[in-house]
Amino acid sequence: MRSLRIVMFTTFYPPYSFGGDAIGVQRMARALADRGHDVSVVHDEDSYLILGGKVQPEGAPDGVRRIGLRARSGLLSNLMTQQLGRPVAHAARIREIIAERKPDILWYNNTSLIGGPGLLPMGEALKIYEAHEHWLVCPTHVLWRHGQELCDERRCLKCQLTYRRPPQLWRATGMLDRALDKVDLIIAKSEFSRAKHREFGLRQEMTVLPYFLPDLPRLADPFAGHPRPYFLFVGRLEKIKGLQDVFPAMDRYPDADLLILGDGDYAGELKRLAAGRPNIQFLGRKTPEELDAYYRGAEGLIVPSICYETFGIILIESFRLGTPVIARRLGPFPEIVERAGGGALFETEDELVAAMRMLQSDPARRAAMAANARDAFGAVWREDRVLEAYGAAFAAAATRRGDGDLARALEAGALERGAG
Repeated sequence: MRSLRIVMFTTFYPPYSFGGDAIGVQRMARALADRGHDVSVVHDEDSYLILGGKVQPEGAPDGVRRIGLRARSGLLSNLMTQQLGRPVAHAARIREIIAERKPDILWYNNTSLIGGPGLLPMGEALKIYEAHEHWLVCPTHVLWRHGQELCDERRCLKCQLTYRRPPQLWRATGMLDRALDKVDLIIAKSEFSRAKHREFGLRQEMTVLPYFLPDLPRLADPFAGHPRPYFLFVGRLEKIKGLQDVFPAMDRYPDADLLILGDGDYAGELKRLAAGRPNIQFLGRKTPEELDAYYRGAEGLIVPSICYETFGIILIESFRLGTPVIARRLGPFPEIVERAGGGALFETEDELVAAMRMLQSDPARRAAMAANARDAFGAVWREDRVLEAYGAAFAAAATRRGDGDLARALEAGALERGAG
């Protein structure tokens, strides 16, 4: 089976990363390397450091070639890219990498600060853009207007000033549209995200391909160190994740605790809001093995985000371990939860409390949801299922592009397990 040369571009990548998007890119890169492909990931180290990130230890070798870019003045480099929409400081190095690697596939993820739209025309290969956020239609990435409400129409200039970001004038020039016209396949992570991109003016077609997780490589016993039943929150502690809305519900629900796994800029305020509530506990970050154990021991996972997510990978993390989900009826969560039959949705505090009570007081119904969740994960979001769908979409894109050799390699299963 033919081994493909793949170069991925993204702004953040471990160990220079904050959240789940970068982990998703890393998971894909590793899955491709495991299948015998030559995978390089190019990312911008300055972006992470400028935003206050601390350098983390490098992980064990995983078969992926990581290429971190730094400039003499990282702040100036980032500002020029943000303002001009081009990789001004790194253009020569990026061209050099593409020339050296001779990729079959150029795969763009979050390109906001590594090159903007000016990165997309570089190189000759099958070009893939994966929209992990809503950056293609939103300068702040999250469609969260003025830092306080869901965005329902463009007010970008005022919104960028609210976020203390310089306005991106290139967005009014058609530069992004022209760059995206050179991309062979644009991926949305959910039907909701595809519709939201269209609503906010993206004219190019998108193909929906979800996140994935490998089937469980390890068995985790349910967490036995907590003395009471508990519900779980997992993720970055930011206001847009909506955790603050769960606290009043816990006042009305003394029969279980809320365990919070994660950290972030909003942690201090959340801890202040939770003060005096003994059934709310902050446990910080956990290893993957510890997370699995906490998931398996939970009555359910609560996902209360108040912004428009593009997917919500913690839902399928929970499904994989047979833990039902209680998610806000917003964004992509309804399509994921309803497709799986693995949980409940809420809009109001009353509905959240009722969902918690149902999971804890009706073991038969919870067991049915847990079984549905595991089955749906295996059928829809398991690594081999998703990579098969990626291979089919890439093969179709290569055919449209006129690259018959690559199309045939992809049709023969180049992205499937055992391909390399």
